[in-house]
Amino acid sequence: MRPDLAIRAALAHLVLIVGALFVLLPFVWMLLTSIRKPEAVFTAGFNPIPDEFHGVENYSHALSQSPLLQFMGNGVIVCAAILALQLIFALPAAYALAKLNFRARPLVFALVLLGLTVPQQVTALPIYMGLAGIGMLDTYFALMLPFSLSVFAIFLFRQFFKSFPDEIIQAARLDGFTEFEILIRIMVPSARPAIAAFAVFSITSHWNDLYWPLVVTTSPEHATPPLGMMIFRDQETGSNYGALMAGATIITAPLVIAFLIAQRQFVRGITMTGVK
Repeated sequence: MRPDLAIRAALAHLVLIVGALFVLLPFVWMLLTSIRKPEAVFTAGFNPIPDEFHGVENYSHALSQSPLLQFMGNGVIVCAAILALQLIFALPAAYALAKLNFRARPLVFALVLLGLTVPQQVTALPIYMGLAGIGMLDTYFALMLPFSLSVFAIFLFRQFFKSFPDEIIQAARLDGFTEFEILIRIMVPSARPAIAAFAVFSITSHWNDLYWPLVVTTSPEHATPPLGMMIFRDQETGSNYGALMAGATIITAPLVIAFLIAQRQFVRGITMTGVK
């Protein structure tokens, strides 16, 4: 390799490493705090490695004093159901916008783009009033309803399907495939990287969502992980930071594991602009 190219590559990697350290620093500090004694969290001086390991006590306290596993179970149910509903609605809509010719297609796509600009807080009040009117507050249904249709998913899959060769679809139609069979048997398998990428975005967003569960949930039985951490914080009166960080580590770990499992597909889904 030429010396100037080697220097550029080294500088680029150095910048990436520094950026990664800034991103990872809060998580590393969370892990280190979760194994400290409560009185050692605010000691004077900078000592990243604790003098005394207190992780067993902190993690045991976090699991025994608050039903974190129940909160995580609620998060799994809500995130999985939301993702399934989003895929059920978004994949057919994206295929129609990408590969079917109908008069209102430009208008529908414009509405999808417009939907991307509407923040969640704008629709929160009418949805809340509707749920209150039918007596469905403090239920899993209330936690899932606003997110069952994702315009971002429609846009993402539409862009992916747009690059799929029309010749393959035409050949499938000549073979007698219906549009639904083309979607299920041809388009969806080819869109696995895009589905994996969207799944990471969706699960991360709704697992970490505090705003909507705080609005529609009133009992700990339906609390999601962030809301459960608020309940745990109130029980701890904000003093036992070691146990609090242990609880935060417990509810963060599934996201990290899920991303590591789907990392390759996630990167492909983000970077691919077509099929080979």
